[in-house]
Amino acid sequence: MRDVAVLGVGLNKKWGELWEMSLRDIFVEAALNAFDDAAVDHIDSMYVGCMTGGMFASQEHLGSLMADYLGVKSIPVTRVESACASGGVAFRQGFIEVAAGVSDLVLVGGVEKMTDVSGDEATHALASAADMEYEGYQGITFPGLYALMARAHMHQFGTTREQLARVAVKNHKHGAMNPVAQFSFEVTLSDVLGSVLVADPLRLLDCSPITDGAAAAILCPLDMARKISKKPVVKVLASAQASDTIALHSRKDLTWLASTAKAAAGAYKMAGKGPHDLHVAELHDCFTIAEIMVLEALALVERGKGGQAAESGMTALGGKIPVNTSGGLKAKGHPVGATGVGQIVEIALQLRGEAGPRQVKGARVGLTQNMGGTGGSSVVHIFEAV
Repeated sequence: MRDVAVLGVGLNKKWGELWEMSLRDIFVEAALNAFDDAAVDHIDSMYVGCMTGGMFASQEHLGSLMADYLGVKSIPVTRVESACASGGVAFRQGFIEVAAGVSDLVLVGGVEKMTDVSGDEATHALASAADMEYEGYQGITFPGLYALMARAHMHQFGTTREQLARVAVKNHKHGAMNPVAQFSFEVTLSDVLGSVLVADPLRLLDCSPITDGAAAAILCPLDMARKISKKPVVKVLASAQASDTIALHSRKDLTWLASTAKAAAGAYKMAGKGPHDLHVAELHDCFTIAEIMVLEALALVERGKGGQAAESGMTALGGKIPVNTSGGLKAKGHPVGATGVGQIVEIALQLRGEAGPRQVKGARVGLTQNMGGTGGSSVVHIFEAV
């Protein structure tokens, strides 16, 4: 296998409610920004991560659509779906293609246009990432599923309602420094605790928003990146993916993300690194309890200690391991198909020293973790500035 580098990255100008932009417009804007950042004028192949193009935008066949509007119609393009992990899994496919020597320049993008439907339609579409014949049929939604996980974690480990809120406070503080973020403002502990109850114990400010957005990254062999890039080179050290039961009720332990733990173990082994080697991480905080549980599954904290991380300042800028410096899904936004690639954009900027006011000093090794549903799928990547 060849060593692989992230040659260029791009986002659309702003994540949020993009009423005047279509699905294709959002994707093309991010992809063109990645082309500019990589300083290349062509690609050999492309992957597009998208969960709900058909349900949200009534548009399937995204490979053909995006190739057409990006002006790269002759190349192979594949749409990748793994619920909210679609972007991360698309990146993994691009990584494998370059590592295998099939292509030299591969663009990996993720996109979602989520705000053109009603709240009920959005809830139904997102619920399709759970077990619709059992969980969905009973009327449960993702806030409800993660509320069950939160209650179990609180009961088993003593995690508090205030510790959940601290995750939101921290990520909004980071997001306030990110001009692309949907919610680029800070919130207080009382703001979170006083927000509308969605599914006990989760409140509105514990939940990631509905978002329009896109992200893109261009991959190439490491040797090529060293020759042509005028920016610090970001090497992909590891890519690992795992799955678990899609239905929460089929798991032995509601407080453990087995797919994330398995993917993390594979990534650490492939990279020759451990949790102690990381300088920065972007984690899947679709709900505040998710960040807490992911920290434990990645072995960044001891099991049951995830609730203390944001409270202690460990995961804030200036802390031992800054987490979600972009603002995370909670503040940056969660256009589900784009989220995994957006995480990689943030880590690339951090490792290149280009993250502006949210820059982690001396960051050289970073990790991304992106998962679908309640952890039915999970993908972990590790990167290093070389």
